[in-house]
Amino acid sequence: MAELFLIGTIDGASGFPKPELCAKWALIVGDGWTRVEGEDAGQTQVDLPGEDERFTVWSHPIDVHYATKTLSGWPKLMVQVFRQDAFGRNELYGYGFTHIPTTPGTHSIEISTWRPAGTMMDQVWTFFLGATPQLKSMDLVHNPSDRFRLHTRSMGRVHLTVAVAVRGFDEYGVLL
Repeated sequence: MAELFLIGTIDGASGFPKPELCAKWALIVGDGWTRVEGEDAGQTQVDLPGEDERFTVWSHPIDVHYATKTLSGWPKLMVQVFRQDAFGRNELYGYGFTHIPTTPGTHSIEISTWRPAGTMMDQVWTFFLGATPQLKSMDLVHNPSDRFRLHTRSMGRVHLTVAVAVRGFDEYGVLL
């Protein structure tokens, strides 16, 4: 079987309206992929920035090993960013995803995030209570089928550094 190794970090975030952010992340793969070792989902800590509130630092590690016989369903990284308020409540600040690069080497990636805008009543709830609209199905984040129907707001960016290493794809006639 061909193998894919992903080693890197979710470095942090920038461009969000307020600090005190954390992120949930998950690698999404197709049916022909098997996780051999490592974690394919997790959550960062909440960063409470000191003097510079423009960049949230997470430095959260990613280290996963996959085996496959197909290129179909190449991994994608999905993130959800939350802001934790003074009462410990987590407010959704954004969704985003990126395709993991197919070329071996180290890659710096910026994931643009967005969140549902909701109705005018939802926006009033968000302003006064911090209760933001959320998606019922996370498949809408990384699957483009019905996403065009959503009304969204752009949020910040999540910064990722990932090293991609491959082995055995040439045995299946694939040169990466």
